Amino acid sequence: MTPFAYRAVDPHGQIVRGRLDADNLADLELRLARQDLELIHGKPAARLPGRPHAPRRELINFCFHLEQFLRAGVPILESLADLHDATDHPRFRATIAAVRSAIEGGDTLSQALERHPQTFDAVFCKLVRAGERAGELPTVLQAISANLKRDDELASYTRRIAIYPAIVAVVILAAIAVALIHVVPELARLFQSTGQPLPLQTRLLIGLSDFVRHFGGPLLVLGVAGALAYRHGLATRPDLRQRHDARLLRIPLLGDVRRKLILARFTGLFALMYRSGIPIVEALQVAGEAVGNLAVQQGIAQAAGNIERGLSLSDAFRDVAMFPALVTRMLRVGETTGALDHALANVSYFYERDVREAIARLQAGLEPALTLILGALLLAVMSAVMLPIYDIVTQLKL
Repeated sequence: MTPFAYRAVDPHGQIVRGRLDADNLADLELRLARQDLELIHGKPAARLPGRPHAPRRELINFCFHLEQFLRAGVPILESLADLHDATDHPRFRATIAAVRSAIEGGDTLSQALERHPQTFDAVFCKLVRAGERAGELPTVLQAISANLKRDDELASYTRRIAIYPAIVAVVILAAIAVALIHVVPELARLFQSTGQPLPLQTRLLIGLSDFVRHFGGPLLVLGVAGALAYRHGLATRPDLRQRHDARLLRIPLLGDVRRKLILARFTGLFALMYRSGIPIVEALQVAGEAVGNLAVQQGIAQAAGNIERGLSLSDAFRDVAMFPALVTRMLRVGETTGALDHALANVSYFYERDVREAIARLQAGLEPALTLILGALLLAVMSAVMLPIYDIVTQLKL
């Protein structure tokens, strides 16, 4: 399918603009008509890589309601029509309409979902296909919904640890920038007019103010340009991305939390795919692509290669240094007992709990640490400003 940018009119005469995947303009007009929109103009548009068509919560609602409809015996096309009418998110609404149209054209649900990789990733589509083959699509949708809820919960934990330090850092930097650009130069002129020697910290503060006023703008532009260039390099050079992702896992404290978060996601996805009947090597490859870290993904690919050479699952992961002993031990237990999915689920639960506890500890330690840093900065600035003023007042008394 080709992405089209379109301009249409709704039943109330309002102009609507958007993007929609279609085979051609006639197909685009048909898809828009199903949304009660009349096409005015449409043209092919470039794809927007990495831009999801729907947030995770929309996918959770989609899985939950579709599962309920199917369990109640509602046909898939009627279920999708009801979901389309009940969805408020415009891009996801258009995606549901396109999925329904593809099924009307003869596709299965998994084939229709695969047409929209920006919304439904490989894990989602393969699990749906496995559910279709086994005749257990509602059960698989329930499992996907539970997994998405767990991912959303873990993501909220990671956001929680970043929001408070980010707000404090922005406030501190903004206050210091205003002081260095506007306040310190006026004080510097006052101090220099007295002709008195200034303390070291005052001279350092004045020097920093001069540096920020003269070079702050160009340095800010260079910093933004460097960040954008580095981001482009991460997107276009796998070797740079692999080294970057590996360094993220070695950051003190945060790297360990990130590693556990990735392992919790990987083991949970792998358990779900294995339980759904997807072959181990294929499940490893797809789950590896979903972890979001190229260094871990390469380690998983190495383990999959070991399995293809005849090693057992536990031995394959034991030869990859990136995975801790807990994973290999639980895999060995699962192989021995024949309950590999339960063993993987236990590993996922352990890491999820560990991530929550680690983030709670980091939050508890970050707040006093940031308070101390803020107090130290304020004390340094106040001492640099007040000491010369104290000297001036003392001399005036004399």
